[in-house]
This record gives sequence, C-alpha cells and structure tokens, in this order.
Amino acid sequence: MAKRVKRKIKIGNLVRFLVILIIIFSSIYLVLNSNIKNIVITGTKYLSDEEVLKESKLNDYPSFFLTLDLSIKNNLKKNNLIKEVKVKRKIFNEIELNIKEYKIVLSYKDKYVMENGKMIDYKNDLRVPKLINNVDDKILKDLAVSLTDVHEDVLGKISEIEYVPNTYDKGRFLLYMNDSNSVYLTLTKFDKINYYDDVLEQLEGKKGFLYLDSGNHFKIME
Repeated sequence: MAKRVKRKIKIGNLVRFLVILIIIFSSIYLVLNSNIKNIVITGTKYLSDEEVLKESKLNDYPSFFLTLDLSIKNNLKKNNLIKEVKVKRKIFNEIELNIKEYKIVLSYKDKYVMENGKMIDYKNDLRVPKLINNVDDKILKDLAVSLTDVHEDVLGKISEIEYVPNTYDKGRFLLYMNDSNSVYLTLTKFDKINYYDDVLEQLEGKKGFLYLDSGNHFKIME
C-alpha cells in the first residue's frame, strides 16, 4: 500500500511570494496613476492655453498612461476652430499638443467666418475684413476659401468687402482698403491682392480704383 506523502508549505516562502506580488501590483498601480507633469501647447492663435487645457480635459493633469490620445483628440475636435490635433508623449510624463486651427478670414453679420465658410462666435476683435452685404452660403464659402490664400499682412489692410456681381462674373467683389483705395477682384484672381504693396509703389500716392478682375488698370478717384 502506497504511503501518502504530505508536502509542507514553508511559511517563509509563501510570505516572500506574497510580498513580491504586492510590490509588483503596487508598482503597476503607481505607474498607471502617475499624473501628467507638463503639457506643451503649440500652433494656436485664437485659442488660449487655458481653453485648450479645459476642452481637452487635461486641466487637472490626469493619469499620463490612462489618458488616451484618441480621447484628447476627440475632446478638442469638438471645438469648431480646431482643424487637426497631434499628440506627442515625451519622457518625464510630458504631453505636447500640436494644434492646427482654421483660419478666420472675415467678419459677417456680427460673426466671424473661417476658411471653410463656417460662421462662429469669437470673443476677441480680429483684424479681418468685414463683408458688408448679404450673400448666399455658396458665395460666402467661396469667398472664405479665396481669402485663405491672402497673406496675413495684406488681409489686415482690407477694411470692408462688398459683393458686386455683374452680368459676366458672379464672383466679383469690391475691396475697400484702409488707405482709401478700392480694388475690384474676382474669386478666380483673389491671389493678385498679395501684390498690392508692389502696385502701390507704382501709383505714387494716387488714390482710386484698382481693377484686378479684368486686366490690371487703375482709375484715379475723382
């Protein structure tokens, strides 16, 4: 008859095993719950760092490892001004948010219009031209897209824009400049306004109407 062998569990080994398990799980818990230490925000012009932190839900510096990049992006993309978000993770629990905003190109009906033609409320005053008459949504979007290619310094020199279509061109506009000159432009030639300063040098201080919609000629103001 076979004898039953009783194996004795050594209490010391069991205690050491349990201690190791506790250390491992405690370390994992501490790592997973270690907070974000620093947040770097780049690429913003219209949104403040405080707004970005609040809308990304990072303002209380949550867990570095449990906060997902996708969650950060989805939270920020709820803001209509934000076009694209890139999240980079760096050592020492640092997160970098690179944000690309939609460019605001004009004001219209007490709102601002972005490069995609969408209208938004914005708390600060911006140096952008004002569209002074009513247009339909398509014309507004086409104008906004065309203004996207206008250089920032030139855009700031346009005071007002008036939609002035004629029989031959439904995309024709009159731009009132801050220096009292006026410029006729069509949607297909809006990039010509980027050479406005070069044209001014040739006008020798004269004021009038610059026709860039059909040819390049200047009519002195009477």
